[in-house]
Amino acid sequence: MESDFNKSKNGEKVPVEEELDKDTVSVRAIISCPTCGTEKSFKNRFSLKAIEQMVVSLKIFDWLTCSDCGELLKLDLEFKL
Repeated sequence: MESDFNKSKNGEKVPVEEELDKDTVSVRAIISCPTCGTEKSFKNRFSLKAIEQMVVSLKIFDWLTCSDCGELLKLDLEFKL
């Protein structure tokens, strides 16, 4: 597993995850086709104050179809609070 680090004020390396604001939701969307097996994933972060952005993004995924076979795509979400 790979870790990303940022330098803190005193020069120590701190994992990026520890620097995330506690009011942030990280979301990973995995889009897959149940027919042909095509799969893509996307990541984004949203502040709890702007959660409407996530709702709008999810509505866009609702009507996606596979470019290979035309089947409606399956959407799985992973949240990190």
